Amino acid sequence: MDQYRLDDRDDQIRLRSPLDQALKRLPHGVPRAWLERFLRPPPPLGIGGQAVKLGVPGKFVRDWVQDKFLDTLQSMLSDELGEPILVQLLTESNERPKVPVIADVAVSPSVLEEPRFRPSEKFVFDTFVSGPSNRLALAGAKAVAANPGGRYNPFFIYSESGLGKTHLLHAIAHEILKRDPGFQITYVSAQQFSEEYVQAVQTNRIEQFRRSQRNVGIWLVDDIQLVAGRERTQEEIFHTFNYLYSLGKQIVLTSDRPPRDLHFMEDRLRSRFEAGLVADIQLPDTETRCAIVLSKANMEGIEISTEAAMVLASGVSGNIRKLEGALTKLAVQASIDGVAITPELSQELVDRYYLGGVNAKPSFERIIDRVSKHFDVSSDEILGQSRKAPIVHARHVGVYIVRELTGDSWKHIGSLFGDRDHSSMMHGYQKISEALIRDKDLSNTVKMLMREIIPS
Repeated sequence: MDQYRLDDRDDQIRLRSPLDQALKRLPHGVPRAWLERFLRPPPPLGIGGQAVKLGVPGKFVRDWVQDKFLDTLQSMLSDELGEPILVQLLTESNERPKVPVIADVAVSPSVLEEPRFRPSEKFVFDTFVSGPSNRLALAGAKAVAANPGGRYNPFFIYSESGLGKTHLLHAIAHEILKRDPGFQITYVSAQQFSEEYVQAVQTNRIEQFRRSQRNVGIWLVDDIQLVAGRERTQEEIFHTFNYLYSLGKQIVLTSDRPPRDLHFMEDRLRSRFEAGLVADIQLPDTETRCAIVLSKANMEGIEISTEAAMVLASGVSGNIRKLEGALTKLAVQASIDGVAITPELSQELVDRYYLGGVNAKPSFERIIDRVSKHFDVSSDEILGQSRKAPIVHARHVGVYIVRELTGDSWKHIGSLFGDRDHSSMMHGYQKISEALIRDKDLSNTVKMLMREIIPS
């Protein structure tokens, strides 16, 4: 249980739980005793703007944390807080001085002094790995950065969590500020927008809040789906959107689903979101995932061969954060053991952490075999060209389960289902997704099949 003190500030209390959760999610290769000794005893010093301040006992610990897993902790804490942040490590003496020494590791003092948005140095276009799954979104982002308020306005990016939406928002800001350091940029998560709006209403500072959102050249809004169902917040977003759009200011929004699927969002907002360019980011194929591993390793100074990276790319399913977490875990394990990263070491890690229990990535043959037996339709019929309703239904269920359990790209799934076009795979998945909402029996059937394919 969290232990609070009477002199704890609100921001310190707010930070404790997310920090605990982030520490729990760190790679298992990081000895827990080290975390308990180095990061848990000092209370978090606070959060302000885009920076989170964490206290550490001294320079040695600061350097160790920075070298071993600062980037991973920063990513996971951003995920827990629901917004991108930069972690700043502060060294403290045993007496906890009032003015701690600031370690120059993650954020400069100017970031703390100025309210203006400063994008992450790592989220630039050069570090965004392009592939068939994200090519349209990347092209749109570069076009927006080159000419804000021009051809693609608004620009709406959607994807599952951890596939690069926030990276592109930061990259757009980086490119614009590189060209024009004085350009006014507002970056806000939808959750943050909602909270600040409510606070502004309660404190009679609504005009100041509106100026902060509207006196800009580009408005970047992350995870817009989080305001679905919040009527007053949607009303404020609607008027801010209209104000900026009427002045030709660039608007970029991200979501975990396309505008048409934001069911608790007002129609007038959804229609505006669809008025410009709407681009999706799909789960990357194995080759792109391998390139992402190599790119991340290069940024972190991790020596890994293409063969070892390919083992991770093919063996670790899910989003990019999970893949990067596997790379960090692999690097920590290699460092502890004092060995080089080899394909064999990569395979050992995959086998240990990602091919058992709920993390298993079942084979395509196992999934189709189980679906065919349940629906009394042969595997050949499911993979064939028959358009009979029972066979098509079984095929669509198979597509849904393959996508959910393996995370493979639509193109790859289409090749498995008899070289079908990726659009037909997406259609089958969407059809089952919609049916699961209204058909309880089908929902129970699909859940049962998935439990049988991957036992808990």
